[in-house]
Amino acid sequence: MRMNQATTRFGILVAGCLMMGQLQAQQGQPREVSPGEGISAENCMVQYINKVNVSAKAEGMLMELRFEEGDTVNEDDVLAIIDDTSAELAFELKKAEEKEAILNAANEVNLEDAKNSEELASAESEAYKELRRQGAIPYWEMEKKRLEAKRAKLRIELADMQKKIAEVQMIAKRSERKIAEFELTRRKVTAPATGFIEARIAQLGEWVQPGTPIATLIQMDRLRVEGDVDALSYKVRQGTPVQVTIYSEGAKATNRITIDECKLGYVSMEIDLNNRHRVWVEVQNYRNDDDDWVIKPGMRAEIKIPARGVF
Repeated sequence: MRMNQATTRFGILVAGCLMMGQLQAQQGQPREVSPGEGISAENCMVQYINKVNVSAKAEGMLMELRFEEGDTVNEDDVLAIIDDTSAELAFELKKAEEKEAILNAANEVNLEDAKNSEELASAESEAYKELRRQGAIPYWEMEKKRLEAKRAKLRIELADMQKKIAEVQMIAKRSERKIAEFELTRRKVTAPATGFIEARIAQLGEWVQPGTPIATLIQMDRLRVEGDVDALSYKVRQGTPVQVTIYSEGAKATNRITIDECKLGYVSMEIDLNNRHRVWVEVQNYRNDDDDWVIKPGMRAEIKIPARGVF
């Protein structure tokens, strides 16, 4: 009787240990989202992708500032101009030198003249050979004409070489003109992306150096919706199709912006202390009729992640 009771207790103990082991193994493993089931990332919020200081690329006095704080600017808009007087004059000089080099490279007058002279000298040399054969002239006169014909051929080679040198000089002057043009464009401070000016740093008339910050720009044409996913309960993959909802004011349906056909652009490999990893989705922003950005950093949002990319 006692043997049966001990055996029963031992069996119950073993079964309990096996069940606890299975539960612990299941809790420690992420699970795939089953078909038809979807999850939502938590703590979702709109964030900016790029916030940069727009800096000067040349040295000089800041002559123009074409923006105010809060202005919306487009990519490549001119924000400021550094004194470009000397750069403009250097550019005009190099343009003139390039034009002169082009004319010299296209000039074939010297080469054609050398060819004509060689043709005449060769004809005279042949004529003097015939006169010498007839005994009408001394040997030295025939030899003189032969040497003149030979020199005329050398003039052709010289003219051809000068033309090639002129063509090389044209290429060099073109490069110098491009360098001068590049130096001139560096005097214009342009917006690296479409966005709005958060702060003006430099002041009009200030002497700036390459790298001196002019303004702070936040990119607005593309933003990022970030959230957290329970890393121990779910397994999501980068590139998974998702649906993003952004709440402009409160949680009313009329104030929601829903964006379909987005994809998870990033799934962090790092798990925080709350057993969550970060995910984000890039979204395209747009402007309303008042030319104001519709989606703004700081707005609450939601990322719905379907099973295997199917809602």
